[in-house]
Amino acid sequence: MEGISRADLDKAEAKDFVLGKGPLRPRAAATMIVLDRSGAQVRVLMGRRHRSHAFMPGKFVFPGGRTDPGDGRIAVVSQLPAEDRSRLEAATRSVSRARAVALSAVRETYEEAGLLIGSKAPFQPRHDDWTGFAAHGVAPSLDGLRYVARAITPPGRVRRYDTHFFAAWRDCVAVELAEGGPTQELEELAWLSLDEASAADIPTITRSILGELEARLAFDPLLRPGGPVPFLRMVRNRFARDLL
Repeated sequence: MEGISRADLDKAEAKDFVLGKGPLRPRAAATMIVLDRSGAQVRVLMGRRHRSHAFMPGKFVFPGGRTDPGDGRIAVVSQLPAEDRSRLEAATRSVSRARAVALSAVRETYEEAGLLIGSKAPFQPRHDDWTGFAAHGVAPSLDGLRYVARAITPPGRVRRYDTHFFAAWRDCVAVELAEGGPTQELEELAWLSLDEASAADIPTITRSILGELEARLAFDPLLRPGGPVPFLRMVRNRFARDLL
C-alpha cells in the first residue's frame, strides 16, 4: 500500500467501507492477531463480519474494536513487555491510554471470538464489559502480547479508526469458548494459514498487516518483544509507511 494515492485507495476499498465525509478525527481502536504454532504452519484466527455492517461488511478480519477508556482501569496479572509498552505509550502519548488500548484488544478478542487471554485465577472486574472473564475464572494478562502495527483509516470514510494491532500466540489463551464470543459480531471463525488468510476476502489494510506480520515472522519466528512496529497512514494524499 505504500505510495498508493488516496483516489486509488478509495477505489480499491469502495466495497469495504461506506465512503462519505465522515469524522475528521479517528477513534482509538485495537485489534488482536491470535497465532497458532502447534502445526507445521503458523495459523491465524479470522472471522467474517456480518454483511449488514457499515464497516467492512462480509469481510474476514481479526477480532477487534473501539477502545473504552474504562479498559485502562482493569487489573491485570502482568503488563506488556517494557519494549512494546514504551512504543505504545509514545504512539498514544499517554500511559493510561496505552494500557486501555492493549486491554481493549484482549476484551474484544473475548467478545468477538470467545478467546480469553490471561491466566486461570480469581478476577473481580471494575467494568461490566469484563464480567465474562470473572465468570470463566480468568484474570487478563498482557505479557504475551506484542505490539506489531498501527494504522489510521484514511479520510473520507463514514467511520475512521486509529487502530493498534497486537499479536499473541494461542498458548496465551486460558479459555476458548466453542460457541464463539457473546456479541456474535464475527461469524465463520476459522484458523487459517497465512497464505490462506491472504487469499481470503479481506480488506486491503488487513492484507497489508498480514504481509508485515509474515515479514516479521521470517526473521523473528518467536515474536520477541521490541520488534519493529510499522505505522500505516495517509500523508499528503498518499499512503505512507513509517516505523514507530
